[in-house]
Amino acid sequence: MSEDSEELTHTDDEGSVQMVDVGDKPDTSRRAVAAGEIRLQASTVDAIEADELGKGDVLATARIGAIQAVKHTWETIPMCHQIPITNVETEFSVADDRIELTVAVETTGKTGCEMEALEGVTTGLNVVWDMCKAAEKDDAGQYPDTAIENVCVVEKWKRTL
Repeated sequence: MSEDSEELTHTDDEGSVQMVDVGDKPDTSRRAVAAGEIRLQASTVDAIEADELGKGDVLATARIGAIQAVKHTWETIPMCHQIPITNVETEFSVADDRIELTVAVETTGKTGCEMEALEGVTTGLNVVWDMCKAAEKDDAGQYPDTAIENVCVVEKWKRTL
């Protein structure tokens, strides 16, 4: 653990879970960027690019899902504060056998936004999977070539106002 995280702040002295009180912290400008990728069959990536999957525009739908997830993170992650989201940016990078999604989240407040960025990435990639299920299944109904991988926070900063 780092020096800043030696004490577990989501538990009290008895070990009960509690929300961290951030009321005394000063407001700061914050940004977090997360990324991840979904591995797909090359034929599925081609079908996404040609808009031939029959379920609609996969990346546009995944973008909407990512943004919705960012805005609702506090409802799905226990002990996560509801924060004012000031900006969300989504970027897809399409390769032969994968699609990478990068989500950047900005806020002004007392706590960071990395959980929101991570939620955006994972939900956006889950939307891609959902819309591509039929194309990705093998004859046994399994997904041997499909995987969501390498989800991580790639950047995080805060600036004093």
